[in-house]
Amino acid sequence: MSEDNLPHIRFGPNSRMEHLQRIEDTLRRLRTNLRLDSQVNQLNNEVSDAQAPAVVSDEEPLPTALPGPLESMQQSDVTDGASSLNQPELGTSAVDSEDDKRYCWVCFATDEDDATASWAKPCNCRGTAKWVHQGCIQRWVDEKQKGRAGAHVACPQCKTEYIIVYPNMGPLVVVLDTIDGVIFRICPYIAASIVAASIYWTAVTYGAVTVMQVVGHKDGLAMMEQADPLVLLVGLPTIPIMLVLGKMLRWEDQALSLLRRHACKVPILRYFLPNRDDGAQSDDVPPMSDPVSATRILCGALLLPSIASICGKIFFESIHSNFQRTLLGGIAFITIKGAFKIYHKQQQYVRQCQRRIMDYTENNVALYRRQQNSETNQTS
Repeated sequence: MSEDNLPHIRFGPNSRMEHLQRIEDTLRRLRTNLRLDSQVNQLNNEVSDAQAPAVVSDEEPLPTALPGPLESMQQSDVTDGASSLNQPELGTSAVDSEDDKRYCWVCFATDEDDATASWAKPCNCRGTAKWVHQGCIQRWVDEKQKGRAGAHVACPQCKTEYIIVYPNMGPLVVVLDTIDGVIFRICPYIAASIVAASIYWTAVTYGAVTVMQVVGHKDGLAMMEQADPLVLLVGLPTIPIMLVLGKMLRWEDQALSLLRRHACKVPILRYFLPNRDDGAQSDDVPPMSDPVSATRILCGALLLPSIASICGKIFFESIHSNFQRTLLGGIAFITIKGAFKIYHKQQQYVRQCQRRIMDYTENNVALYRRQQNSETNQTS
C-alpha cells in the first residue's frame, strides 16, 4: 500500500507509539472477552487458550520499534485483524477433538446440546463413559435406590461406589431418619411375631374346639374351666401338632410289608392280597414312590376329630360316653381306611409288576388307542 493513499498517517515516533497503544488496547479487550466467555462454558476457555497464541503467530512479533510495513497499516486493518480472533477457523482443531468433548452416558448429550448443564465424573471409568450430567446421574441413582435414601449405588461398568453427599438438614431430621431406619429394621420381626402369635392362638382355639367335640360340649367346658390356665396354654396347641405328626406316620406301609411276608401262609390273605403271577422276585421291581402332599396331611389331620365323632355316632350309638364313642369311631375310621389303602397299594404293586412294553406295530397302536378311548369313556 503506497503512502499517497494514507494521507492521515503521520510518520514519526509519536505515530508509532499511538499504533502500539491501539494494538495493546485491542489485545487487552480481546483477552477480557475471552475470559468472560470461558466463565460461561469451559469449552470456550479451551478454545480461547488455543486462539491466543494463534493471534500472535499470525502477525509479526511486536518489538519496541515497529517495522516499516506496519507503519503503513490503516486503523481499519488493525481492527479487522483483531476481530478475526473470534473466527472459528483458528480453534477448529480444539473444538473437534474427541478427547476434549464430554458425552453423557445416560442421555448421550454433549456440551453443544446444553451449554449450561452441570457435569460430573463420579467413578473410575475412562473414555466416553466417564462424564455424565448431574441431573441424569441423580435420576439414575433415584431409580436404583427405589426410595431408600441410604442405599449404596455403584457404577454399572467399573463397580465403583458413588460418593453421595447429603446436605445437613438439622438435628430433627437426623432423629427422624434414625427412627425411620429403626422401624424399617424391626418391622420384619414384628410381622413374623404377629404371624406366629396368630398361628398359636389358632392352634389354641382348635384344641379347645376339639376337646369339646371329643369329650362333649358341657364336659369339655367344665374340664377346661377346672384346669390350670398354663396347662391349657401349653396343652391345647399340642393337639393339632400331635394330629399332624400322627398323620405323617405311614403305618400302612409297615403293615403291608408284614402281610406280604406272611400272605403265603394264610389263604385268606392271598385272596385279599393277590401277588404276582409270573413268580418273579419282588426285588426285580423298584419300590413304588408314594408322593407326600402337605395339604392332604394337614386336612386329614385336622378333620380327623370331626370324622371320628361322626363315625362314633353312626357305629357306636349305644355308648353313652361321648369320649368313648368318639374314640371308638376314630379307631374304626383309621382301621377301615388303612385296610382299603393297603389293598389299593397292593393292587398298584401287582399292576406295576405285570406291565410290559409292547412292540410298536399297527395292531398294538390300534389296540392301545382303543384302550385309551374306553378308559376315557368310563371316566366321563
